[in-house]
Amino acid sequence: MTAINDTSPLLDHYVRLADGFATVLDAAPAGTWTADSPCEGWTGRDVVGHVIDTQREFFSRHDIDAGPAPSLDDPAAAWHTHRDTVAGLLADPTVGERTFDGHFGPTTIGETLIRFYGFDMVAHRWDIARAAGTDHRFSDDDLSEMEAAVDGFGDAIYSEGVCRKVEIPAGADRQTTLLAKLGRVAS
Repeated sequence: MTAINDTSPLLDHYVRLADGFATVLDAAPAGTWTADSPCEGWTGRDVVGHVIDTQREFFSRHDIDAGPAPSLDDPAAAWHTHRDTVAGLLADPTVGERTFDGHFGPTTIGETLIRFYGFDMVAHRWDIARAAGTDHRFSDDDLSEMEAAVDGFGDAIYSEGVCRKVEIPAGADRQTTLLAKLGRVAS
């Protein structure tokens, strides 16, 4: 990974989330990339592609050039390349501070990147782990951030193509409850 010397809270937060995603990708065996994920119709490779593509599309919509897309032949390597590109963009504080009218009102590139796209970098860790045939436990901090985000998204999280409603099992722990709210069954 590229060493970044900027100590901005936005950059630090992005790198923490991106590196957490990278940890799961780096531990995934090769078969993960062609295995089904909990995201209907998506393989592990598709999940990584989704996380990269949505961030790139977000930057593009705001006239921020993220350069060429990395090849998904090696999804973990593609993620590291993408992470370094985004970290380089965020090293310029004017990028994160740029304002725009978002879905939920006025916001900044940085806030949206962390609250929406950062959410994906945490939630999809579990999907990659499942495609790899393993489990992933979220930290209490990750659970708190995601719970706050889900509450903030309201019913918009159940829009077409986002999450389906899943019944929360009786006696479910905190992670299982959150996963159910995200349309995932932790069985």
